[in-house]
Amino acid sequence: MVILAIGAVVGCSLLKPAQPSHPSRTASESAATATPLQIAEPTAPATATPAPSATPAPTALTSGPKLAIIIDDCGQWLETERGFIALSVPLTLSVLPDVHYTGLIQREAAAGGKGVMLHLPMEAVSGVYPGPGEVTTGMTDAAIRAMVTDDLAQVPLAQGINNHEGSKGSADARVMGDVVDVLVSHGGLFFIDSRTAANSVAEHVAADAGLPTAARDVFLDNQATVAYSEAQLREAIAVAKRTGSAIAIGHPRPTTLQAVRAMLPEIAADGVELVFARDLVIKS
Repeated sequence: MVILAIGAVVGCSLLKPAQPSHPSRTASESAATATPLQIAEPTAPATATPAPSATPAPTALTSGPKLAIIIDDCGQWLETERGFIALSVPLTLSVLPDVHYTGLIQREAAAGGKGVMLHLPMEAVSGVYPGPGEVTTGMTDAAIRAMVTDDLAQVPLAQGINNHEGSKGSADARVMGDVVDVLVSHGGLFFIDSRTAANSVAEHVAADAGLPTAARDVFLDNQATVAYSEAQLREAIAVAKRTGSAIAIGHPRPTTLQAVRAMLPEIAADGVELVFARDLVIKS
């Protein structure tokens, strides 16, 4: 997988304020208003959803270039996240553990035929708080494994994971070894390196352990404008056509949703097939 340095490598960290209040676990995701980790956005009322399958139907892939779009930070802004689920194309939602709508949005995504991942909070060089369930370099091996196991239990429909923040954690081979060990023990999971740091070892550690893995090529919304996200989608299309595939990561922002929706005809016209993230991992 070719990795492009598109804008700053801090993509997932641009919108974070100082450490937010710590959302508590809740038995019902439809209770009180969530405490988001990023910007506030109106949320739609929770609705009942059909029982989902953990894995959408297999993708019938063509031989042409492929693009996987992952929407990170899910579980906080239902209105926009539901907008992505409503799109009639393969997309993958990466869900944070222990936020207000963790359980609800993964069920809705799976019921809507979208891919589901765990968005694993990991320590950042900046010290920004990535939210509950954080894996840090100061943890013991046992503590890291316990935390990852607990985070996975919060998103049982996850088919794989990628790191949330993690510019420090993903560059630490010991930490990543512990994370990967848990994924291997669960069987059938994959790891995608969000590449929030140029010196990340996450993809290499996962590959060395025989875990299906890949890495992000393009961040879609380091700037919260439709024009910027459309330009980044065109960059992702170019990568896919040049190398055969590309992984783009965006966030539940209305501007990102608008850009993806507007670009669907252009993506198809360019002969690029939208696929799930799981379709682009490399199996050792």
